[in-house]
Amino acid sequence: MTAVQSPDLGSAARLVSITVADDPSAWASAGFTVVDDAVQIAGTRIVLTGRVDDRSLRGIRNWTVAGLSAPAGDGQIDGLATSFVDVTSLDDTSTAGTSTAGTSTVQDTASTAVHANGTAGIDHVVVITPDLDRTIAAFAEVGLGVRRIRETESYGAPMRQAFLRLGPVIVEVVGGHEGSGQRAEEAPADWFGLALDVGDLGATATLLGDGLGGIKDAVQDGRRIATIRHKNFGMSVATALMDDLASVDGA
Repeated sequence: MTAVQSPDLGSAARLVSITVADDPSAWASAGFTVVDDAVQIAGTRIVLTGRVDDRSLRGIRNWTVAGLSAPAGDGQIDGLATSFVDVTSLDDTSTAGTSTAGTSTVQDTASTAVHANGTAGIDHVVVITPDLDRTIAAFAEVGLGVRRIRETESYGAPMRQAFLRLGPVIVEVVGGHEGSGQRAEEAPADWFGLALDVGDLGATATLLGDGLGGIKDAVQDGRRIATIRHKNFGMSVATALMDDLASVDGA
């Protein structure tokens, strides 16, 4: 498989927002700053719509992306509910979006949100799929090409990971070696969780206490990772935190 589809719009694209069916108070209790029922993480806004009783309707429900080759409006990528917006201004820092029917716009602004847990950015969004090749093809249709494919057993059984880019955010798509052969309407891709960048996991651990799992070396050289015990806080999104301090103490 070719490493990058052509044309690949990923470098200029942006992840504008993610909609999550959680109560704002849940994220606030995990050390995130919540303003107007949303969490601003660098250039991406996490919109919190409230917890629902139906477990199948919790977690990430939608994302808004800018700069891809799809008409503005609501659509989907291999079953992932997606709002597409047009780009009117992009820079190298961050993107905040507003949209109107038919002609959506995106205006870049630098985020000033400070989070008590040290979160400074989104490293990657994890998507799981029953058919990796099908999901890769769906992303390619809107202009996102695969940057790399990696074999892994970190999820238990042998899996493949495909890595794509939405501007500064990586999209990690995980699937088995054999595709299901089903259509997205029958067995869609789904969001698994988020990995966020923090300044110092040690400081985050002091704040969250038992709400943060053990700190260990990440796959990436020089990085450490720990998992928020999200259910402790009433969150429905699996969330990992990462820092660049592995070389400091090897923890």
